[in-house]
This record gives sequence, structure tokens and C-alpha cells, in this order.
Amino acid sequence: MIAFVRGHFAVKTPARIVVDVNGVGYELNISLNTYSAISNKDSGQLFTYLHITENAQSLFGFADMAEKELFMQLISVSGVGASTARMMLSGLKPAEITRAIVQGNTKQLEGIKGIGKKSAERLIVELRDKLGKQSNESILPGFSEPQNDADAVNALISLGIGRVMAEQAVKKVLQTQPENDSLEDIIKQALKNL
Repeated sequence: MIAFVRGHFAVKTPARIVVDVNGVGYELNISLNTYSAISNKDSGQLFTYLHITENAQSLFGFADMAEKELFMQLISVSGVGASTARMMLSGLKPAEITRAIVQGNTKQLEGIKGIGKKSAERLIVELRDKLGKQSNESILPGFSEPQNDADAVNALISLGIGRVMAEQAVKKVLQTQPENDSLEDIIKQALKNL
């Protein structure tokens, strides 16, 4: 199995990338999440998953190991294929998908193209416990990306705000505006809430 590829990004689109590894081009299917992580890079490393079916062999690429592991969890659910899992990772960030599953938020999952009510419910039933055990504060209600959360709290503390107040302000911003993932925006909104 191919665990990762490292090389020059010869072709890059939001849905696929060709990585030139010492003169051999590997075509990988990618999500928008991965594309946004590598869009400004000319070369790098992508973790891979080789998906083999009766009719095809497809290589999927991921910017980080967490996205790859979530992809593998998603395709383990009956009725969720590799294309659907990639669509899910294009529609929501991995932390948002995990949070929606752990919290049983079928509406958020149904908002992804290709996921109906039954598929959303099946994802929750089959993955809630698995993802819940792997989870930490970063996917609990109100938290999105752990690094942005910690950075926002530290920035507020450096401005003279107490740790408890800073944590509460950041948590409130992320609960009321879960789509807000820019560190700068989180800090600005948190300051308004103080």
C-alpha cells in the first residue's frame, strides 16, 4: 500500500492533483479541505489511501493524517463510498464532521450533497462511539480547530484578559458562529463579547 507521496505538484485542481515523484506522476483525488491546505504550495507530501473496487483503483490524497483517518472511518459505514466521503470532506472540515457525528446533528450532515436523512443517521449510529473516544475538547460544542482556539485564548491573555474570561469569550464566539475559523475574526469577536 502507498502510505504517502512526496514531490512536485505538477497539476493542481480543487478535485485532483498530480504529484511528480522522481518522474512518476501519481494522480490523487483530493477534497476541498486538502486543496485549501496545499493551494499555495508547489510541492509537498500527501498521505494516501488506495481504494480498489471491481472496476477501478483510485488513489486519494490528504493534507494530514487526521483527514485520512476520518475518511477511512466514513467509508467503513455501509452506503458511504469513497466519493461520498470525499464530498463530505469538501463540504465540512474534519473537525466539523466529527463534531456533527458526536453530537448527533443530522441536519448538518444532511446539508452535504449526497447525504440524506438515512445516511446521516447511519453515520451517527455507527461512528458516534468511535469518534467520541478519539475526540477531545477540539470537537466539543463550540470548538473548531484546536490551534485557533488556543492561539485566540493566548492572544487575549497577552492583551491583559484573564485566562478564564478569555476561554469563555472564545468559546462563546465559536458557539454562536461555528463557521468563524479565522484566528483574527475569533479574536475580534471575543473582544466584542467582553
